[in-house]
Amino acid sequence: MMPYQFEVPVAHRRLQFVRGQLAWMLTLVIALSAVSLFSYELFFVGSLLGFLLLVELTAPVTVRPQWRRRLTWVVLVGFVAFILAVGYRFVEVLPPEVIPW
Repeated sequence: MMPYQFEVPVAHRRLQFVRGQLAWMLTLVIALSAVSLFSYELFFVGSLLGFLLLVELTAPVTVRPQWRRRLTWVVLVGFVAFILAVGYRFVEVLPPEVIPW
């Protein structure tokens, strides 16, 4: 018996990750639409939270494959986009006399 006979190939795990993210996003769209709360901002925040949850729940214990290392950049871009969206919303809520431009 080979020691790694029951290992799941890396490409299969990556595909499982993508399928999980797509399932989360589809469920989110259906849930937000069902309660008439769909907006692109809520969808983005919910998708980012689902992505972060999926990254943590599927993290390998021993070795990080190359594709998992690249997820760090996706997480950073997601955080920057989230901060920009929150900043835009914050400026939108402020009264006009507070903002000098």
